[in-house]
Amino acid sequence: MDHSKKQYWQINLRYLIFLLAIWFFISYGCGILWADFFNEFQIAGFPLGFWFAQQGSIYVFVVLIFVYVILMNRLDKRFDLDE
Repeated sequence: MDHSKKQYWQINLRYLIFLLAIWFFISYGCGILWADFFNEFQIAGFPLGFWFAQQGSIYVFVVLIFVYVILMNRLDKRFDLDE
């Protein structure tokens, strides 16, 4: 594998690890580990910890998918792999 392909793959892996770490923090951390703390706050009448566990992690995951698409499009253009 030549240098540019390795560099492309390394950057892609960094994006994946970073975005999945954000998702893990939101879904596991905010929805489970720190749910009691977040339950002191409310959003739309529901405890915030409950909201993160039921809805927030899904919304964050969908947003992260769009962020990943944007990042990968930029990366493809950078390595001249865009369509």
